[in-house]
Amino acid sequence: MRFLIDANLPRSAIGLLLRLGHEVDFARDIGLGAAPDSQIAARASQTGASILTRDLDFADVRRYPPHAYAGIVVLRLPDDAVASDIVLILERFLSQSNFVDQLKGRLAVVEANRVRFRPPLDAAADQSNADVSRRTPDDGQ
Repeated sequence: MRFLIDANLPRSAIGLLLRLGHEVDFARDIGLGAAPDSQIAARASQTGASILTRDLDFADVRRYPPHAYAGIVVLRLPDDAVASDIVLILERFLSQSNFVDQLKGRLAVVEANRVRFRPPLDAAADQSNADVSRRTPDDGQ
């Protein structure tokens, strides 16, 4: 999968995504470091990339309808989350192939201990979602 990483995420997220086999564009590296959300969204749409961001504006499905994108991942984390914490949470989400496979046309709101999809996944996937929600970094997942 191709991801466009917003400028509000740490550069260390690039290495994680590449290690997991994804293609990556980093907003700061392609001249979009200070770009408005509309330009980030347009670039993601043009390149078929899923948006990866901490910007809660992208969770507004009226402004950014998930079906219009390859996927939108919004990290909803405390403001004081450090880069290593962010990368750990991203890894927990992105290493689950069933979540990556289901991302197309959906908004995924990723929190420290859970992921919510909109539109929702089917009941079986919701159970997997609940299972991931209960995992901690010590679980080795």
